[in-house]
This record gives sequence, C-alpha cells and structure tokens, in this order.
Amino acid sequence: MPSQNAIVPPALISQKIFFVRGARVMLDADLARLYGVATKNLNKAVKRNTSRFPSDFMFQLSPKELHSLGFQSGTSKPGRGGRRYVPYAFTEQGVAMLSSVLRSSRAVQVNVAIMRTFVRLREMLTTHEELRRKIDAMEKRYDARFRTVFETIRQMLETPIPAKKPIGFHARLEYSRKSHGSAKTSLNSTK
Repeated sequence: MPSQNAIVPPALISQKIFFVRGARVMLDADLARLYGVATKNLNKAVKRNTSRFPSDFMFQLSPKELHSLGFQSGTSKPGRGGRRYVPYAFTEQGVAMLSSVLRSSRAVQVNVAIMRTFVRLREMLTTHEELRRKIDAMEKRYDARFRTVFETIRQMLETPIPAKKPIGFHARLEYSRKSHGSAKTSLNSTK
C-alpha cells in the first residue's frame, strides 16, 4: 500500500482500470487500497450517499463479469476470510464523486492522479483511432493502384506454362547386348 503522502503512480492506476459494460471502470477494493481505507468503509460511505452514485457512475458486477475479469481466486466462501460480496465498479464519474464522499486530502490527491490517468488513456485511444483511420484510408487509396498489379501476378501464377520442345540436333545413344557386349550407337534427330 502506498504511503499516506505519496501520489499514486499512473502505471499502478492504469493497471487497475478495466473495461466492463462498455465503460472503463475501477473496482471498489482497488480504489480502497489507493485511498488508504478499508473496502468495507468505502462501500459504507457510498451507501450513505446513494443519490450521488447513479447506475452510470457505479454498478455491482455480475458473477459472470467477475469471472471474466479473472477474479475468481479473489473471492472466497463465506466464513473463510477474504471477499464475500461481488465488487462494485466505479466509472470515471463515480471515481470523481468518491472524493466528495471520502473528504480527505489523500482522497483528493488520489482522485487527481486517477483523473489524469483516465485522460491519458482517452488520449491514447484517440491516437490509436486516428492511426487506424489513416491506415484504412491508405489501404483504400493504394488498393486501387495495386489491384491491377496483384491481378496480373495472380494470372501469371495460375496460367500454366507450356512445355517447350527442344531445338536443334540431339543424339541418343542406344546400347545393345547382341554381340560381345559392344555398344551400338544410333544417331536420331528430334523433330
């Protein structure tokens, strides 16, 4: 767990952001660790202020979503310790609302770091989208030019090349074993 005065590194935050139900979210346990509070206390604070967390700010994961995130080993049977409830997921807006609910200087610092990470992720996704569009445009532009080249190459590969007849005079040697193993030479011309 990071110290109380340290700002959380963006790399640590970006590892805790998941894509669920078409939104980038962070789980309650991860947020609680970043804020330096118990998950139970974070969820209590949220439940005391439910009007601040509509369904597009926070939702509880389904067991299937939990399984697909790979957290099945993080849950345990009741009475065995560990997590007993399906976690809550907070969208970017829900995370922003958490700082007003938790009301600590640490929560404000962590929220600033988290918001910067969300912005950086959005910028990276925009950059990748622009690259994809440019590549698509290049493919469309050059496909028409190279289509004829590729069609010609394809035709050349598919068209069989006829066998050529040899040109000129060729001698064939024939060996016979008629008398005393001597070889008889016969000269034939090919037409």
